[in-house]
Amino acid sequence: LLAVLLAGGLLYLLAPILAPFLIAMLLAYMGDPLVDHLQRFKLSRTSTVVLVFVVFSLALIILFVVLVPLLGRQLVRLYEVVPQLLDWLQQHALPWIQVQFGLPDGFWRLEHLKQALSGNVGQTGDILGMLVGQATSSGRAVLGWMTDVVLVPVVGFYLLRDWDKLTLKVRALLPRRIEPVLVRLAGECHDVLGAFIRGQLLVMLALGLIYAVGLSAIGLDLGLLVGLLAGVASIVPYMGFVIGSCAAVIASVFQYGGMELYPLLGVALVFAVGQSLEGMLLTPLLVGDRIGLHPVAVIFAILAGGQLFGFVGILLALPAAAVIMVMLRHVADLYKLSDLYRVPAAVPDETREAE
Repeated sequence: LLAVLLAGGLLYLLAPILAPFLIAMLLAYMGDPLVDHLQRFKLSRTSTVVLVFVVFSLALIILFVVLVPLLGRQLVRLYEVVPQLLDWLQQHALPWIQVQFGLPDGFWRLEHLKQALSGNVGQTGDILGMLVGQATSSGRAVLGWMTDVVLVPVVGFYLLRDWDKLTLKVRALLPRRIEPVLVRLAGECHDVLGAFIRGQLLVMLALGLIYAVGLSAIGLDLGLLVGLLAGVASIVPYMGFVIGSCAAVIASVFQYGGMELYPLLGVALVFAVGQSLEGMLLTPLLVGDRIGLHPVAVIFAILAGGQLFGFVGILLALPAAAVIMVMLRHVADLYKLSDLYRVPAAVPDETREAE
């Protein structure tokens, strides 16, 4: 218990500098199976890690060059649509709610928010310059950001290259008496993390791509933005479908000026195809039947980690939740084997008479 308390205090104190190391560790953990697989082709560990890093870097550069400008244009379009959404809320939706619930006049006050958004639409092009100017005004912030950008791939490379050696050294330091139990618990935690981090994140990426391509193909202006939002929300099963479909319907209504049948059918078709592929192909192929985290546990872990330790807590939330879930399962098994849980053995009648 003292070791856990000390580790928690140290984690809290070092939280500002832990983010790049945790991101690098996550990348190494996710990339280790791929490197192990490539080593079967008689490649050295170092050359295999270099190959993986080169391919990943090229994919990231292409994604950044292609995706960022498209997202920028769609964010500008979203910024322009928000005042229209506020108009619709003020003129139609909110008056209906006000009548139904008997709310007083003037209960909804959206004029100030609408004016602020409308007045800044013309200044959208200056947002990037303003952010860059604020970032560059602090040399320390820029230096820290650049250090993190360089540190993540460097630390990730060394961790990925020596991942198997590090795990063997850690295992060699375990107490011999309890090593089998700890290795078994670590294996169960690895199964949970592998099912969720490697599996569910790949499902999120695939769904985001399917939704973005599908919505863009049917002509939705905000298709890329809504598709990526649905993919990120898919970290919790079915949340991506609910959030993405609602956002796509709202975007379609404002783009086409009403409840047009064919755009809405297109949106429904895209999300129906995405859900079918997720249930029949993506989840069985990428996640399988391994034990995953319960959706409620995922939501609580992310929120609790962010509340306690900020961005570092979010990075640690899912691994910590997986370990806690495995431990709680074993604690429950031990509890069911204890005298506190089991029905006490019946006392023989001869013993009772003797007493």
